[in-house]
Amino acid sequence: MLRILVVEDNLTLLDTIIEILSDEFKVDSASNGDDGLYEAMQNIYDAIVLDVMLPGMNGFEIIQQMRRENVNTPVLFLTARDALEDRVKGLDFGGDDYLVKPFEASELKARLRALLRRSGSLTLKQTLQYRGIELFGPEQDIFVEGEPVKLTIKQYELLEYMIQNRGAILTKEQIYDRVWGFDSETTIAIVEVFMHHLRKKLEPYHYHKDIKTIRGVGYMLKEQ
Repeated sequence: MLRILVVEDNLTLLDTIIEILSDEFKVDSASNGDDGLYEAMQNIYDAIVLDVMLPGMNGFEIIQQMRRENVNTPVLFLTARDALEDRVKGLDFGGDDYLVKPFEASELKARLRALLRRSGSLTLKQTLQYRGIELFGPEQDIFVEGEPVKLTIKQYELLEYMIQNRGAILTKEQIYDRVWGFDSETTIAIVEVFMHHLRKKLEPYHYHKDIKTIRGVGYMLKEQ
């Protein structure tokens, strides 16, 4: 399931956005700029919904810091109705879209889906493909070379994250935060255990060799 970060200081609106998005996405949240920047810099999100006016760092400062550090997560800015300058500035600083408050739930979802399709995280059919592997997001089904393969939820999410970031080195910390979450009671050692099991599931199709171990860092999915 795709993961969204929402940074909004109005707690009533924040709760509303989380409720709107939770049926389609995993949603994390922050209610001030400093916490929002910290979570954004983990680089584990598929998109960020970012308010402009925040306690601490504002939305513009957050995205400038992200882009300086090459964190290219798509950002949907939330702006006030009369703040045209904010909309222009947000796009100039590296934002991908903006939504004017107040907004309808359907428009928020539609803009996020469009943004995710442009970034390659989502297709019209909500599928992901890597060579002969196909993932079907809504049902969490997986087919390898046309054959169905049974994965646990966490194995599916691990493979999904690897495919979304094919060719990139993912640290164990990034994988742990993305798949298990900051509040998980497990330890980071679980990443190695699940990576081992995922490789075993892919071994009959010879895709296990595509999951490279980057010693001392993490893993990378790349065609052998």
